[in-house]
Amino acid sequence: MATQYGISGGTAKGIAASVERGVAEGALAPGTALPPVRGLADALGVSPGTVATAYKELRRRGIVVTRGRGGTVVAEAPSVASRRPPRVPEGLRDLAGGHPDPALLPDLVPPSRLSPGTRSHRSTPRLARLEDATRAWLAPDGVPTEHVTFAHGALDLIGRLLSVELRPGDAVAMEDPGYHHLLDLVTALGLRTVPVAVDEEGMRPDALREALRADVRAVVCSPRAQNPYGGCFSAGRRDALAEVLREVPDVLVVENDHASAVAGVPLRSLTACGLGRWVHVRTVSKFLGTDLRWAAAACDPTTLARHDGRLLLTSGWVSHLLQETVCGLMTDGRTRALVARAGETYGVRRRALLDGLAGHGIAAHGMSGMNVWVPVRDESAVVNGLRSRGWWVAAGARFRLASDPGVRISVAGLEPADAARLASDFAVVLGESEATYGG
Repeated sequence: MATQYGISGGTAKGIAASVERGVAEGALAPGTALPPVRGLADALGVSPGTVATAYKELRRRGIVVTRGRGGTVVAEAPSVASRRPPRVPEGLRDLAGGHPDPALLPDLVPPSRLSPGTRSHRSTPRLARLEDATRAWLAPDGVPTEHVTFAHGALDLIGRLLSVELRPGDAVAMEDPGYHHLLDLVTALGLRTVPVAVDEEGMRPDALREALRADVRAVVCSPRAQNPYGGCFSAGRRDALAEVLREVPDVLVVENDHASAVAGVPLRSLTACGLGRWVHVRTVSKFLGTDLRWAAAACDPTTLARHDGRLLLTSGWVSHLLQETVCGLMTDGRTRALVARAGETYGVRRRALLDGLAGHGIAAHGMSGMNVWVPVRDESAVVNGLRSRGWWVAAGARFRLASDPGVRISVAGLEPADAARLASDFAVVLGESEATYGG
């Protein structure tokens, strides 16, 4: 047996429930291999078909994944258990979390006037003045703003759309490496991820075209501040991707502009390029505050109707108190000035680390945003080596599907002097790691 947990059950339903219980209780940790179908069938005295049906149901629900010859393993973020990031050991500098610098965030002051009395917000789910502010925010970047809506953050909106548009087993083209929470979400919805390689300009058109041959139903991409690689669309790259996507007008294109105001580069959006189905998503957590779980989206009319129809049946609307708070900050001159300063500061810090690494002959990527991606041969060796020198960085495994190893370093709170010290430590650690492999 590949695991010490005692899987039980005499039916497919019972076996699936036993595995689910083990995952929920922590006895089957993410990445744990489940027994081969025939081995478990012999142990439980059932047919291999019964075990195969149980595993199929677990895959459909995002609890396990199949890795070819690697067998069936518990998903990295199983839908029945809450995966939290590892606690940062005491005394280490946290460069793994991807959070903004608190010193560059405005004070959150809830509006003094609350919604009077009891009334249904379903009839007017969006504040008109926040809709106006949203259109004023998106339109200068060339995003069509005829149809806009709100959600409780980008993951909330993307998850709702994918659950409405797709069915378990359908394929979604995802950036590789890509944002780990999005990769986890797609798996948890029972959808298949099809990796699309990225470079300094974002998704590669050739890789996207190849992915679309796998009967992809949706594409999720970042036009700038791609997490973790840092890529951003050039005008040429945007046009090349649009040419590929216009060939599949029924595929939903989700453009996740998560960093927007602090990305450090202009937006070159796909949304005005004649696509059939599209949505452009923006959040404010990176520059107004991580507790502001609010997202704005512009989209085609079909996507708007499907999103808002499902929202109506669940939470109904985004809190008007939250909307009032966001609107107040978005229209405040001092806050806009602070956000502009944050974007400039993050750019200085990102470039300082890239220059520091380059000075030691270390290739790294980070054209925009708040992260730097450094390719390495052995992620664990580098992460542990930097830990011994006081740094806590993110291993790249959680961001990757089929791409090569690397580590992600968040630079939001990294002053240039500290970046120089980190680059020096990185060079030492990398040298030690490569010496282990003989150069």
